[in-house]
Amino acid sequence: MTLLNHTHNPAARSWLASANVPGADFPIQNLPIAVFRHFREDEPFRGGIAIGDQVIDLARVVVVGCLEGLAAEAAMAGAYHNLNVLMALGPQAWKALRHGLFDLLQEGAEGPRVDALRSCLIPQLAVEYNVPALIGDYTDFYTSVHHAANIGKILRGDNGTDPVLPNFRWIPVGYHGRASTIGVSGQEFLRPVGQSLPAGDSAPVFGPSKRLDYELELGIYMGPGNAMGVPIALADVDKHIFGMCLLNDWSARDVQGWEYQPLGPFLSKNFATTVSPWIVSMEALAPYRQAWTRAATDPQPLPYLNDAHNNAQGALDIQLEVSILTAQRQAAGADAVPVSQTSFSHQYWSVGQMVAHHTVGGCNLQPGDLLGTGTISGPTLPEAGALIELTQGGRNPITLSGPGAADEQRGFLEDGDTVIIRGWCEKPGAARIGFGECRGTVLPARELA
Repeated sequence: MTLLNHTHNPAARSWLASANVPGADFPIQNLPIAVFRHFREDEPFRGGIAIGDQVIDLARVVVVGCLEGLAAEAAMAGAYHNLNVLMALGPQAWKALRHGLFDLLQEGAEGPRVDALRSCLIPQLAVEYNVPALIGDYTDFYTSVHHAANIGKILRGDNGTDPVLPNFRWIPVGYHGRASTIGVSGQEFLRPVGQSLPAGDSAPVFGPSKRLDYELELGIYMGPGNAMGVPIALADVDKHIFGMCLLNDWSARDVQGWEYQPLGPFLSKNFATTVSPWIVSMEALAPYRQAWTRAATDPQPLPYLNDAHNNAQGALDIQLEVSILTAQRQAAGADAVPVSQTSFSHQYWSVGQMVAHHTVGGCNLQPGDLLGTGTISGPTLPEAGALIELTQGGRNPITLSGPGAADEQRGFLEDGDTVIIRGWCEKPGAARIGFGECRGTVLPARELA
């Protein structure tokens, strides 16, 4: 069980002033990790820890020797071009690294090791990021009951019956995605092409997707895996999760509608997925754990998906916001327009239940594997995590309005649109924990012969 400790003290401050700015994403209580290098320079990527507006270069930390023992071992594991070695070390090593840096970064900390750590700071404005892990496998779940209900009504009509399919309330539904097209924030991708079936037609057409959408999700990076045939028990899940990030699982809804039966998404999902560079540890998120509950009128989870620890603190209150920056607004120097905001606490299935279900049949997860939560939608329309919900399948376009540019409407995404996802945790009596942002841009489709 994850317990609160001195690193969660909301009064703790750093000698780095930018870490103490109210509303900042990366205070001393956070210390998320990414893979970075100096912007556009010919040097290797390596692990780095965010503090304020700076990155702590873990490769430099190893050279100057400002950490000791297990913390130093973890820093060395994090200094590679991806974080898989660090992910494999397990929670005691992750904790040692986070606590070792926290102690050196605290306001009032002094001595040669603190001075050495100061030499390891690089401004975030001077760096670029890469996908933080070698992702062997990517699994996307479908765990928001509100999203499932909204999609069910759009696809099957609001005929008075339950729009949520029967299996949804019994299992965390998921499918295997495409790891090779996962990119880091800033990713630009071509509008996908594929087959779709226009309404009223009997034969499909081939061409660029006309109903391109985003999906507001969180990503879950795995740490130590499990042996094939040996499931991860729900009570042990915390030993296996390295941390969480923001994730946008772009979707071509017209392609999806034609191809998804009987085996589910294929070309409609495999063209691009965007993740944020920063991975927030489960330890940093501990103050925002909540009780996981299930309505008494709903089916209660089967025993392997039911555990006292999960019931006590399996939910996470992570605030999420989606904005759209159109090409027109960008050219005019105008800001992105927020289109929805919700909380991860609305998800029907917990992170732990996703992992337990994924492995119960014998599947072996490995360090660096990525799980997506599925679209995160709340109980009201402004909390919807995809345009297909916000616009009722494109029938009711939303208006993007704000100073600096003329109003625009969107049923689905247009070429040049940039979607920006932001996430944070915030409440009285706890430090604000931010995820940074996850940004991706749609480019025109390739020319077809």
